[in-house]
Amino acid sequence: MSVDRDTVKHVARLARIAVSDAEAEALKSELNAILGFVEQLNEVDVSGVEPMTAVISMDMKRRSDIVTDGNQADEIVANAPAGVDHFFVVPKVVE
Repeated sequence: MSVDRDTVKHVARLARIAVSDAEAEALKSELNAILGFVEQLNEVDVSGVEPMTAVISMDMKRRSDIVTDGNQADEIVANAPAGVDHFFVVPKVVE
């Protein structure tokens, strides 16, 4: 895949980045090099390779799923400037 100057300008506009024509030419070659590397990665056969989360095998640390602090709605809403029925009252922002 090859990227032209117009595509670079379009991507820069989507990213809200101001890019001059000279910068677009430099970015064009950089993006083409990155896409060439990605195309090389697509050629690698990864069938039979399981996804990994780390280079070495590790067990995930887990905590027990126990509710320890519940039924504190009154205490939580007590700190709010305004509250109704265990809910925070805030001003309407979308009309």
